[in-house]
Amino acid sequence: MLNEDGSLLTIGVLALQGSFAEHIAALKKCKVNTREVRLPSDIEGLSGLIIPGGESTAIRTLLQVSGLDKAIIKAKDKGLKFFGTCAGAILLSSKIEGESNYSFGFIGAVVSRNAYGRQLYSFEKEFDIKNIGKFNVIFIRAPKILYVGKDVEILARDGRDIILAENDSCLIATFHPELTGDLRIHKYFINKISKNKNAKK
Repeated sequence: MLNEDGSLLTIGVLALQGSFAEHIAALKKCKVNTREVRLPSDIEGLSGLIIPGGESTAIRTLLQVSGLDKAIIKAKDKGLKFFGTCAGAILLSSKIEGESNYSFGFIGAVVSRNAYGRQLYSFEKEFDIKNIGKFNVIFIRAPKILYVGKDVEILARDGRDIILAENDSCLIATFHPELTGDLRIHKYFINKISKNKNAKK
């Protein structure tokens, strides 16, 4: 697939910790070029970056140690698009409730970590997602998106809690679409990058 300007689209997946292999597999099924991102140099030439689920504190530390945090900020300023799932959504958000921990602040969202409890708690549930339709969602020690800014569009809710939202540069999900086998949310992100609004899901 190509970017709007005709250049080849390549999506990276942050591969420091967490469920990066599943995102890589999903992107390959979507027939786009993909790359594991472990070093600042791996950011070069990307059209998008997925920050996967995992342990947000561990990922944050590895980002800082590797220097990837600074490379990601520079790439965002140049137009890189982001998709954060679970821990990735936490890292892209503007604020973590009750904590002063670092996050990128790329999307105006307040999140609560481990909002369903700190135990290994997971469940599946079907939701109706805007622009996508009914989707079976998998939550694993999921955060909650409590509030979003005026420039953020809410795509799905679990009651009052926001589970999928986006702004111009980011898509964030509190769940794990990479574990479902359903590629529609990955394709939605690909279309967000390519600006191909009429692409088939």
